[in-house]
Amino acid sequence: MTPAAQYLPLGFGLPHAVAIVLILALWGFYTPILGLLGRGSLNSQLHAVRLRWFEVHQGTDREHRVFDAIMLGHISNSISYFGSGTLLVLAGLVSALANVNSVFLLTRELAFVDHDMSLQLFTLCVFLLTAILAQCFFSFTYALRKMAYTFAMLGGLQASKADTPQARIMGEQSAVVLTEAVRSINTGIRGYYYAVAAMFLFAGPWLCIAATLAITALLYYRQLFSPTAVAIAKYVDVLKGTKG
Repeated sequence: MTPAAQYLPLGFGLPHAVAIVLILALWGFYTPILGLLGRGSLNSQLHAVRLRWFEVHQGTDREHRVFDAIMLGHISNSISYFGSGTLLVLAGLVSALANVNSVFLLTRELAFVDHDMSLQLFTLCVFLLTAILAQCFFSFTYALRKMAYTFAMLGGLQASKADTPQARIMGEQSAVVLTEAVRSINTGIRGYYYAVAAMFLFAGPWLCIAATLAITALLYYRQLFSPTAVAIAKYVDVLKGTKG
């Protein structure tokens, strides 16, 4: 046994390491990989739409701006919903970690759980799920903060048309902050998908690897080839064409 191996959980092997690294890598590098495969994420494509939105926003009076605030408010409410739900799930996982011995014994009766899994390896799997959900929670809270910044920047935009360099820069940077807020939301939501993949570790590392690849393929399909993705791509092409 190597010096490093003695710190690993009993039963932890190379397939487990591959499964864990695959989950974290595909989740963490999802957007850069998507950019190499095609046009980038739907969120990055919709940035052009947000630029147009804020450009039009600067040409409307204060009364009509209320509708923009309502739409952004709905996004903030959605973030709060996901954040609250994630916090409840996270509390349950922390409780499972605190009582991992009892939970481990209870799962011995479940057919889909690997009964050869050691207590140490089971604890590692629960910890991985907890870490993923914790990162999801932080993503949602950070998205909420970015939305607060967006509200302030949106309120500071001039009421007249963006016909000066300063006004255009203010509108562009407001759109950047909103796009970053949505990116944080997407990271948190995507974490739920990879949390499902991580759950397959309880059944075995090979099933976890298969589930991770299947979930990633589904996510890429939705971003690149789904009817929604095709419609957004055409919408953005027309928008950029009219602006050109």
